Amino acid sequence: MRFRFCGDLDCPDWVLAEISTLAKISSVKLRLLCGQVLKDLLGGGIDYEKILKLTMDARFESGDVKATVAVLSFILSSAAKHSVDGESLSSELQQLGLPKEHAASLCRCYEEKQSSLQARLRACSLRVNRLVGVGWRVDYTLSSSLLRTVEEPLVHLRLEVAASPVPRPSLLPCPSQQTSSRSSWQT
Repeated sequence: MRFRFCGDLDCPDWVLAEISTLAKISSVKLRLLCGQVLKDLLGGGIDYEKILKLTMDARFESGDVKATVAVLSFILSSAAKHSVDGESLSSELQQLGLPKEHAASLCRCYEEKQSSLQARLRACSLRVNRLVGVGWRVDYTLSSSLLRTVEEPLVHLRLEVAASPVPRPSLLPCPSQQTSSRSSWQT
């Protein structure tokens, strides 16, 4: 079965396995755990002592606590990444076996922070700089009174990228051995 919060792919097996772990704690404590995980995803850090206190009555082992934080982090960040609304997320989590109260609690937290979480994920994502301009020139010395041998031609490639408010050119000198075939310049 395909789920929107997983990018219209199957849900990972480890997430399915940890849904039962989430069901062991109360929906109120799940909401507080979601708050801690969202705080971490938004760059505020996570309070592990608080998380241990919240999971203490469920008698979680340290591996269960780590898995709970990991699955909540995956669900919340994936839902934000794929722009899933709270109602759809709740429905999908219930299909995976999470009780209705737990899904509603998790989705309330998600809906409160969805826009800020998406902005944070956008800011932290890997991006390729936009290419603004390209230029090139070939330098070839025909003869010189200072050199005994004449060097090969040298190609200067200028790539101007919009990485900063003012685009700066980057010069890439290329010896002719690297550019001898025409196919090496084709993309």
